[in-house]
Amino acid sequence: MKRSNGQRNPPRLTNSDYEALAQFRYLMRKFASFSEAAARKVGLTTQQHQALLAIRGFSGRERITVGELAERLNVRHHSVVGLVDRLAGRGLVRRRRDAMDGRRVLLELGPKGRILLAGLSQAHRDELRTLAPSVKQLLAHLA
Repeated sequence: MKRSNGQRNPPRLTNSDYEALAQFRYLMRKFASFSEAAARKVGLTTQQHQALLAIRGFSGRERITVGELAERLNVRHHSVVGLVDRLAGRGLVRRRRDAMDGRRVLLELGPKGRILLAGLSQAHRDELRTLAPSVKQLLAHLA
């Protein structure tokens, strides 16, 4: 059936679709709650944990610029500067000037940051493995 603007009406959602969407949202929130608690347990905020992971997990490189980190965290550049100041103050992150462009600051994890992130990441991977079968089933239903 076409509407007056020429577009087709989207298929109607079933009760099963709503249940699957609600369950998926529940599982996402359950994982987020787990992640927040795990970060707090090691003395990090959620944003600090996300920053460490973004630095370590940046595609194909060991270092990331402040601007790239801001983009990954979806925050403003000046907000990341304060976040990096706090992480660097704890010895979790190091700043280095880019050898090719001295205006750019590159960030990398320090040894303490690597150790802390490794433990957190192992716990997160284990939690995701627990949730994965339910998530796969829900995604298959919704696809």
